[in-house]
Amino acid sequence: MSEFDVIVTGAGPAGLSAACLLALDGRRVALVAKDQADTTDPRTVALMQPSIRLLMHLGLWPGQLKEATQPLRKLRLVDDTGSLFKAPTITFDPAELGEEAFGWNFPLGILIPVLFARAQTLGVTFTGADAASVHTAADSVSVTTTGGERLTARVALAADGRNSLLRDAAGIRANRWSYDQSALVTSFEHSGPHDGISTEHHRKAGPFTTVPMPGNRSALVWMERPARAAGLMALTDGEIAAEIQIGAHGELGRVSNIGPRRLFPMHGLVARDFARNRIILVGEAAHVVPPIGAQGLNMSLRDAAQAADLMEGEDDPGAPSIMADYDARRRRDVQPRQQAIDLMNRSLLSGFMALETGRAMGLSLLAQFGPLRRAAMQYGLAHSPNLPRTMRPAQSGAADLAI
Repeated sequence: MSEFDVIVTGAGPAGLSAACLLALDGRRVALVAKDQADTTDPRTVALMQPSIRLLMHLGLWPGQLKEATQPLRKLRLVDDTGSLFKAPTITFDPAELGEEAFGWNFPLGILIPVLFARAQTLGVTFTGADAASVHTAADSVSVTTTGGERLTARVALAADGRNSLLRDAAGIRANRWSYDQSALVTSFEHSGPHDGISTEHHRKAGPFTTVPMPGNRSALVWMERPARAAGLMALTDGEIAAEIQIGAHGELGRVSNIGPRRLFPMHGLVARDFARNRIILVGEAAHVVPPIGAQGLNMSLRDAAQAADLMEGEDDPGAPSIMADYDARRRRDVQPRQQAIDLMNRSLLSGFMALETGRAMGLSLLAQFGPLRRAAMQYGLAHSPNLPRTMRPAQSGAADLAI
C-alpha cells in the first residue's frame, strides 16, 4: 500500500492541472489514470484569461503553448434562427474591458501532453492504471487500481468524468439530462482571414460555432439534431466543406482541408454536492454543459484551482470544513452559468415563440447597452474577487497577458 497526501483520478486537463498545483504546494500526489488522456481528440478549448494565468503559475505560459494557439480577439453572436423576432448581431470586444484578447484557443492534442509532462517534472506519481474501487473512511480515502495497486490519502479529487467512480463512492448523486442534439467537432482551412474572431451562429438545432486557430484555419463545433449530425458525419470531405461554407455564410471564404471529425451526444449533469466524505469533484464529475460560451473547461480549471487554494497549508486537506467551503464556492460559480447555458440552448431547440422572443430581446439589450454588455463579458471571463489565487490578475494589470 502506498500513502500520499492527495489522490487525483483522471488525466484530462482538469485532473492534470489539479495534480500540478498540489505538487507545487509540496503535496505528495498520486494521479490514478492511464498514462495520458486521448490526444487524438479533435476538439479545441477556448481558455479565458483566468485559465491562462493558471498556466502561467504552472510555468507553461508563454512558451510552446502560446506558439501553437490563437488569441481570441473578438466574440460574435449571430441570430441565424430565421425567427420572426431576430436579435441583432452582437460583437463582444475585450477592448471594452481594457484587454487585448478574451483568451486563447488550444487544441486538446497539445494541451494535455504539456500538462502531463509538467506533472512528471513536479514529481507526481502516475499509476498508469484507472481506479477499480474506492473506499472512504473517517480520516482517509483508499483507491485500488485496475492493476491491483492500493493507494491511500487524506483526500481524493475526482476528475474521472461524468461517470465518476469516486463520486459514487462518496455517496454523491447527480442530476442528469440529455438534449436532442449531437455536436460535430472538426477543423478546416479557409481562404479568407478569421481576424481572431470566434463566431457563434445561433440556429434552430443549436449553435454553429467557428473558433480561430493559427493561420487561416478554424475549429468548428456544429450542434445538430442527432439524425442530421449522423448524416453530416457520413459526407465526404468535399461535401462537408461545402456545408460548412454555407453554414458560415461564406464569411471565411472557401473551405477546404477538413480535419478529423467526431460526434458527441449532448448531455447535462450537475452533482447534488461538489464535495463529501473526503472526495472533491472536479470537472465533469461535478458538472457537464453543452459547448456554448466557452464555459466548460474554464469552470473545470477553476474547480482545480479552488481545491488547491483551499488545501494550501492545511494539515488535513480533506477536513469537513474544506469540503463545505469548496462546495459553497463552486456551487455559486457553476450553477448560475449552467442554468444560463441550459436556457440558451433550450430556447433554440424549443420552437416556442415566447422563448425565442425572450432570447432575442435579451440579446438586443446586450447589443444596445454598453454597461450591460461589459457586465456580461466580465461574467463570462469570471472577473471576480472570489477567483482562486492562481487565477487572479497580477497587480501590474493586463500587460502580463499581452499578445
